[in-house]
Amino acid sequence: MLLFPFMVLLLYGILFALMPEKILAALMRSGTILLNMIVPLLLVFVLMVLLNLFLNTAQISRFLGRGAGIRGILLPAVAGIISTGSIYVWYPLLRNVRERGAGDSSIAIFLYNRAVKPFLLPVMVGYFGWVYVAVLTVCTVLGSFVVGYLLDAIPSERSP
Repeated sequence: MLLFPFMVLLLYGILFALMPEKILAALMRSGTILLNMIVPLLLVFVLMVLLNLFLNTAQISRFLGRGAGIRGILLPAVAGIISTGSIYVWYPLLRNVRERGAGDSSIAIFLYNRAVKPFLLPVMVGYFGWVYVAVLTVCTVLGSFVVGYLLDAIPSERSP
């Protein structure tokens, strides 16, 4: 588990000896990226803590499992639309929810609907027109339901 960080540090150390100015610039960029990720990472961490404190497996299965019905479709769609931050920050939370009983369709619907961002719709309308944006948005949301259904229909391995 520590092999990768050790190898990265070793590589940075070797390269720092050869070209210190480029390595310092790379470290500065990495620090900027880390600062930009702190807020979404903290948000996801807080959500995971709250999820573990207040929701049990049965509740998650009831809201997001196979038998959740329309609620199991709309809840992840809305959550995907309003979620912010980098997608990879959400992966640990989604894995946790999946391990606690959420269906594959719910995870897929959430991920698919991350493409729909209400605050960007006016900008898109300015560039592409409202008809294009409306059709694209409706197709994206409906497409998420199709992909979710297909993933639920395919047997999958569950992570331990």
